[in-house]
Amino acid sequence: MHIAWLGKKSPFCGNVTYGREVTNALLDRGYQVSFLHFAQEEAAGDSASEVHEVSIPFLYKSQIYTIPTLKSSKVLIDSLRQLKPDIVHASLTLSPLDFLLPEICEELNLPLVATFHPPFDRKRRNLTSGTQHLMYQLYAPFLANYDSVIVFSHVQRDLLVRMGVSGDRVAVIPNGVDVEKYSPGASTIKALLGAQRLFVYQGRIATEKNVESLLRAWKQSNMGSDSRLLMVGNGPLAPSLKAFYGGEHGIIWLGFVADEQRRIDILRGCDVFILPSLVEGLSLSLLEAMACGVASMATDAGADGEVLEDGAGIILHTHRVSTQLQTLLPLFRDHPELTTLLGHKARQRVLDRYTLSRNITQLEDLYRQVSQQRQVSLSRFV
Repeated sequence: MHIAWLGKKSPFCGNVTYGREVTNALLDRGYQVSFLHFAQEEAAGDSASEVHEVSIPFLYKSQIYTIPTLKSSKVLIDSLRQLKPDIVHASLTLSPLDFLLPEICEELNLPLVATFHPPFDRKRRNLTSGTQHLMYQLYAPFLANYDSVIVFSHVQRDLLVRMGVSGDRVAVIPNGVDVEKYSPGASTIKALLGAQRLFVYQGRIATEKNVESLLRAWKQSNMGSDSRLLMVGNGPLAPSLKAFYGGEHGIIWLGFVADEQRRIDILRGCDVFILPSLVEGLSLSLLEAMACGVASMATDAGADGEVLEDGAGIILHTHRVSTQLQTLLPLFRDHPELTTLLGHKARQRVLDRYTLSRNITQLEDLYRQVSQQRQVSLSRFV
């Protein structure tokens, strides 16, 4: 089967990681993959790659959204006509092109699957989650025209169904992690930092991630000279936050770490992973930390509460995150046996529910189902 994958390769974000991991796994299972993504023509394509790449022109792109050029839809249509894939899978990039895809694929008689990534909160508890709710309202009428829409949790599915997307078109396939690659192991990070207890945040340094609540709690908890908080990632709030929360408080800013093995080594050496977000989808960073056997705390935004339910980790409420962390941070500092226990439970939860292998098997089943439905529909008109 030939998959035409429409997604992102830059700038780095969860959508980029999702596309890389899934397409590589599909290649490993013998699928042919063409990767169509927003890029300048000279930047796209690697002659040594197993994936045929097609660059779609754009005016602007960021971690959150993309603005295509006026000719991007023509480039996409011409490319799909030439490629003749069996199915199109769009890892939605939050661009105007997302709304045109059902019409384009219908004209070309191609089955169309989407993965809908935008973060959400199951309750509209703040301005940020309210804004994300509007994003779902904007997309729902168009998602109803896709053959199938992949979401990461049943809460997310219920939200789309309430907005008018037919339930039989929404498939729940959670993010998956390569549990061979992301696994417990030796690390030198504690020795390098001179720390006995190591806590980590990994993600964007942005408003919706609520990072300052974590930093404020850490600063006010007086964690001592043997504990460190690693901040892995970058974003618009990083420069201003660094000025108030720095090395004198045991906070170490590593910035964006591009090397995947380096990120794995960091996770393996940490005791606790913390995600204080106001809105989320299903955090790959959280799953990666859990797969490495790291005790994890996250808010119940998005699907992260489902990941940690029933004792797999500590679930925080999105209100008063800083107050909750001021209680929990010293507890995890002083009780290594607690982090060890939760680390084992975290790893087991990923093995039970969130492996990449299981994710790809579910995706294969969906591809077959959508293709068969398209063939049945065609036969009615023959």
